[in-house]
Amino acid sequence: MAEPLAETTTSVEHGAAVGAGHAAPSFYGVTSPMFIGLAMIVVIALMLWKKVPAAIGKALDRKIDLIRAQLSEAEALRKEAEALKAEYAKKAKSAEKEAAALIERARHEADAMLAKAKADAEALVERRGRMAEDKIAAEERAAVDQLRATAAEAARHAAARLIADRLDDKGDKALVDEAIGGLGR
Repeated sequence: MAEPLAETTTSVEHGAAVGAGHAAPSFYGVTSPMFIGLAMIVVIALMLWKKVPAAIGKALDRKIDLIRAQLSEAEALRKEAEALKAEYAKKAKSAEKEAAALIERARHEADAMLAKAKADAEALVERRGRMAEDKIAAEERAAVDQLRATAAEAARHAAARLIADRLDDKGDKALVDEAIGGLGR
């Protein structure tokens, strides 16, 4: 294991020896890192001279103002939407109350109509019953009257026959005289 370590150190030493032998290129004594640093300084100076940071700041300020305006507009819209939501919730509750009131009123009206219909039906049944009883009573009276008339007619015929059979001309004269005499009293 000692050998690989030895080889590693020799190769590092070899690389250092190779790098030490080359000189960095320069332009009138300005090396590459110096040139890059100078270029950056020139670019930063030009940016400052042309007021680029101020322009960037103004652009950012305009963007911030635009975002703030959008946020305030969004906040106003949110408040308006909440107000509309509250208004519609209030209207929905009011509509529910009105619907419940309408349903209750309809129930009362239906109950009243049902009670009236029952009362009307009972009155109709009672009136029809009275009419039927009156009709039956009238029919009974008519039947009794007809029966009396028939009985009176039969009695008249029977009396006429009896009188005709029992009375002759002499009996008729005596009966007529007696009736005339009874008129004077």
